[in-house]
Amino acid sequence: MKIKLLIFIITITSSLSLTYAQERTKDTIDDQVVNVVKPYTPTISDAFKIKDMPKLNDSNMVKKKQVKYNIFSIPVASTFTPAKGKAANVDKAKPVKLFDNYASLGVGTYTTVLGEVFLNHELSSTENVGGYFSHHSSQGGIDDLLLDDNFSKTSLNAHYSQKLRDFSWKIDGGLDLMTYNWYGLPQNFFGQTEADMIDPTHTFNSFHLGGKLKFDDAIIKDGSVRFRRFGDNEDSGENRFIAKVGFDIPVQGEAISTELYIDYIGGSFDMNFNNNDEIKYGNVTFGLSPSYQLKQDDLTVDLGLRLVYLNDTELSDNKFFIYPNIEATYRLVDEILIAYAGIKGELQQNSYYDFATENPFVSPTLLIAPTDQRYNGFIGLKGKLSNNVSYNVKGNYYAEEGKALFKANDAQTFATEDYQYGNSFGVVYDDITTFSVAGELNIDINRNFTLGFKGEYFNYNTDTQDEAWNLPDVTGSIFMDVQISEKWYAGASAFYVGERKDQQLLVGTLVTPDPTPITLDSYFDANAHLGYKINDQLSVFAKVNNILNQDYQRYLNFPVQGIQALAGATYQFDF
Repeated sequence: MKIKLLIFIITITSSLSLTYAQERTKDTIDDQVVNVVKPYTPTISDAFKIKDMPKLNDSNMVKKKQVKYNIFSIPVASTFTPAKGKAANVDKAKPVKLFDNYASLGVGTYTTVLGEVFLNHELSSTENVGGYFSHHSSQGGIDDLLLDDNFSKTSLNAHYSQKLRDFSWKIDGGLDLMTYNWYGLPQNFFGQTEADMIDPTHTFNSFHLGGKLKFDDAIIKDGSVRFRRFGDNEDSGENRFIAKVGFDIPVQGEAISTELYIDYIGGSFDMNFNNNDEIKYGNVTFGLSPSYQLKQDDLTVDLGLRLVYLNDTELSDNKFFIYPNIEATYRLVDEILIAYAGIKGELQQNSYYDFATENPFVSPTLLIAPTDQRYNGFIGLKGKLSNNVSYNVKGNYYAEEGKALFKANDAQTFATEDYQYGNSFGVVYDDITTFSVAGELNIDINRNFTLGFKGEYFNYNTDTQDEAWNLPDVTGSIFMDVQISEKWYAGASAFYVGERKDQQLLVGTLVTPDPTPITLDSYFDANAHLGYKINDQLSVFAKVNNILNQDYQRYLNFPVQGIQALAGATYQFDF
């Protein structure tokens, strides 16, 4: 019943709405009659598929306009933090502990004692103090000698240094004591009878004091002073004082490096070789050495000269010298091939200390005078064959006036002094020109192996002397160091010295033979050492010298010790 009522209400409402609509459209739409001939019956063939993109054929269609877009970038703060990369762990080698001090002691054949102590202590970040002590002695024992051949050399040095803001300075001083014997008695002239009358001991003593000063940023770059007192047990004495200062002279924006020095020497010997008058010597030299360095691409040239004024205080003689000081290098092929050449000269100050250090068998009767090296011309090639191999080939030509040569003193039958039996050496001077060719090769494979070779050939031309006494014609050397393992290390060295000439006569006889030069044979001295590191502080070592046991003569009538063995230990420590 309710459903019928609802249908009736909907029907009535629809009729009213249709009547109202017809009344609204009666003025614009005419009445038309539709005659239905046959009812429409659709079939499947009448259906068609609607295309996705139908084509429009409209002449009034508006063309699509191209639209351009602009993007405005606005920075946005990011709070993203990437994690840091972490390297993989690598096994690190244990760092080598370095110590500031060490002490070493060794003993060997010929009753040899070798000892060293080196000390260095840092008082503060700017102050250091230290010292060095060394002793080397042997009781001798060379076969077939008539005189004792023992020797001893002891040195003691101390220093103090300080580093300040703008400069640093250092002072040092020390003592030296050396004892040698004139054991080279010519047995073709004398025998045991004369030997029993000789006391061959000759003792040297030395004291020195000096200081250095270096500025970091000033016109004066550095300076140094040194005083040495040297004497012996034969009433000989020598004083030497040297002062140097280096500074730059500015000239039109360029700097000329300059060195100014003063060198004073004065000394005396109790008598000359023939027991006559006392020997006195002394001079003072003033030197000035300006130098300018020019660099252009691979070429470097040092242009300079040396001005030297000499005042002989004993002879009241004055001289002025001008020497060249020029050197140039040119890189032909980077570090592989570098050519260099130069010419230099200087006034060499000879001294009793220098002579005795080089040849401890000199007599206390020397004439001390400077050597005028007029020039030293040289030319050479150097470079690297690889990262581990370097070389140097050089030719030299020296022209020297008053070059000092060691020459054996004549033996006297009427000798009254212990050094007058032909068992000592004197010094003679001559004008000598020297031509030499030298070569050097260094192989540094790594920290565990190094090897080096050196060699030089000499040709001498003398003026008044028959020969260039005791100067060799050929020298050569080999050095090698090997780190066998972490604990073991070893090394070796060898020296070759060619023939030398000397001369000696026996004076005081009825017949004096004609002087004839004596040829000293060349010699080859091979040495080796082996060490073992017990721990970081303690190690032991063994050395063997003159392995081939050659009884060669370094100087006329002065044979050396044969094969020598020495063993000892080294201890490193810190305070």
